[in-house]
Amino acid sequence: MINQALLDAVEHIAYEAGDAIMQVYARDFSVQEKDDKSPLTEADQAAHSVIMRGLKALPIQLPILSEEDTEGFAGVDSQGRYWLVDPLDGTKEFIKRNDEFTVNIALIENGIPVLGVVTAPALGTAYVAAKGIGAFKIAPEGQRHAIQVAGEPEAGATWRVVGSRSHPSPDLAAWLDELGIYEMLPMGSSLKLCLIAEGKADAYPRLGPTCLWDTGAAQAVVCYAGGRVETLEGEPLSYATPNEKLNPHFVVWGF
Repeated sequence: MINQALLDAVEHIAYEAGDAIMQVYARDFSVQEKDDKSPLTEADQAAHSVIMRGLKALPIQLPILSEEDTEGFAGVDSQGRYWLVDPLDGTKEFIKRNDEFTVNIALIENGIPVLGVVTAPALGTAYVAAKGIGAFKIAPEGQRHAIQVAGEPEAGATWRVVGSRSHPSPDLAAWLDELGIYEMLPMGSSLKLCLIAEGKADAYPRLGPTCLWDTGAAQAVVCYAGGRVETLEGEPLSYATPNEKLNPHFVVWGF
């Protein structure tokens, strides 16, 4: 089922969703508040509509879990598969207009992200990955090149640690003290994981709340670039129980 044609099709859907987002980004827009107090814009909803239409038009029909329609998710199929979608990850970055927001689409199979597409519409870049194919970054001009993680820093080296722009964590300081010498690289949305995947950072500790759709697509990019996304107990971050939408705390490692 997983092949280059499917990856290309999902990439195209993500680009179309990005176009819908950028149409809103180019003008004034309203911001609403969801039940969990997180922000919602017209762009979130526009991208959701594009992605749902695109995924439903694919030759293979799978259940879809989208942040913007969790009630419409029918559960995994008989083979443990479903699409996992965040139509606009980094809505706070979108509202701040700092360009660090993404479209995330992942294919989950038995709890594992086996295909992931992350596009950054305002930056013009994208990251795509799939089982048996590898991980790639696509530049604004369209050039596509394979990416891989940097590997574990040598003893005494300065760790490049990615941190959230909009979600500081009080537990982070203690974790960093144990790590050693480090420099912080602030970044929004799932681009934090993509920095690890392309070798520009070494670790990303997330000691605050995230949902499955925040990480699924970028986790595929990290893993097929040679990295790891693990809970604090050292287990791979799993998507096997999508009714439990919150992730545990985790760390992304570039080795």
